Amino acid sequence: MRSGTEGREGVSTVRETRGGRAAKAKEEGGDLPGAWAAYGRLLQHLRKRAGLNQQQLGEAIDYSLEQVASVEQGRRPAKAAFTRAADRVLEAGGVLEVLQDEVDRAKLPRFFRNFALIEAEAVSRFSYDPLLVPGLLQTEGYARALFAGHCPPLSEETIDQHTEARLSRQKLLTRVPLAELSFIIGEEALRNPVGDREVMREQWQHLLKVSALRNVEVQVMPAAPGFHSGLNGPFVVLETSGHQHLGYIESQEVGCVVHDPAEVSAFGLRYGKLRSQALNAVESARLIERLVGET
Repeated sequence: MRSGTEGREGVSTVRETRGGRAAKAKEEGGDLPGAWAAYGRLLQHLRKRAGLNQQQLGEAIDYSLEQVASVEQGRRPAKAAFTRAADRVLEAGGVLEVLQDEVDRAKLPRFFRNFALIEAEAVSRFSYDPLLVPGLLQTEGYARALFAGHCPPLSEETIDQHTEARLSRQKLLTRVPLAELSFIIGEEALRNPVGDREVMREQWQHLLKVSALRNVEVQVMPAAPGFHSGLNGPFVVLETSGHQHLGYIESQEVGCVVHDPAEVSAFGLRYGKLRSQALNAVESARLIERLVGET
């Protein structure tokens, strides 16, 4: 019975793989992430070691046979809940959970993955975002609304994956040891209605909550302060765990990590000046509270 079930799974998933993988690769501009395939092979090994077929594992962790098969074949990334349940049922000792961050990171847009890896280990991270709430501070509703408006359109599955990956990045906010985080957000970003009114209200409330963390500072750049260096666009200044200073700039889905010390130094000088021109943390919180009160 066990071998028969495995065989039927193989027949059904070969057809799906050909069409699904081709469509997915076309949408993402490349092959499926290796992290998903590696996770899938490990899951399959642990499942067989436990003497279970895919259907039995699915029933034990409350997932369908198709979902288990897709994860094993690397066509679908495992969610954290799937990983926790599978790790427990298969008595894997946490080895699947160790891979979860890699699986989540591979859900990010391809151009951003290298920087996300650096960001996850950052000692400090300072960013200026004039037009959108930065990803590390976005609510699920806000992030999903942004991905839903993507041009060209993304599939629902890809929207889900990008949203999950963005929320997973937010572990940096509370990671131990704590990272020093500073965000300067343009007032236009706070007033620009991404999603409906409830999405924005939830986003403003989330900003107030996050800004109360002792390692996080949120400042708002007023809409009309005159000329400032941030008018050239968003940027990030980051210190790695090895105490290397890097910059990062991004536009129209093209991201660039800046290594040159002179250029990174200029980013730092600009950021220092922007902090002095923006509202301080208390004034910024009051402005966001007023926005909440206006809805």
